[in-house]
Amino acid sequence: MTPKATKRPPLAMRGYSPAQVDALLDRLDRAGQGGTTVPADEVREARFDVVARGYDRRAVDELLAAYCAEPGGSGVPGERPGDAGAAALAEWVRGARFRASRFRPGFDAQEVDAFLDRVVAGLCGDAAPVAAAEVRSVRFTVVRFMPGYDGREVHRFLVKLADVLERD
Repeated sequence: MTPKATKRPPLAMRGYSPAQVDALLDRLDRAGQGGTTVPADEVREARFDVVARGYDRRAVDELLAAYCAEPGGSGVPGERPGDAGAAALAEWVRGARFRASRFRPGFDAQEVDAFLDRVVAGLCGDAAPVAAAEVRSVRFTVVRFMPGYDGREVHRFLVKLADVLERD
């Protein structure tokens, strides 16, 4: 997915600065076309001013989260970690980062990390492999006011992971 391949986010009464969001989306698009990378961590850490008649915040957050969740480790669209083998897929899983859920409900961070560690161990041959069906069916404790990860980001990542595991 390149940012240009998707529509710009809808406008809201109060939302992210269109100029700032467009600048980042244009940068991601240029990187995708030029074969260079924009680190997913840099995209996740991007912050925008909230202005009147800005882009819908949720839509922007989801667009950027989808970009970061693309397999490839650096957020580069189109790269498939499964194509390079289990080692590359393990690195992609190791590099997964999720936003903190803060005051909203989220998935227990320790449970998510433990599960992903088990997936990596299976890919590296240190434990039994984790099947795509198990990735699709895993459930985590929902926490509030404790260290947790944004549930939507975790879910999107796990869907992509299961898809890659099914292909291999």
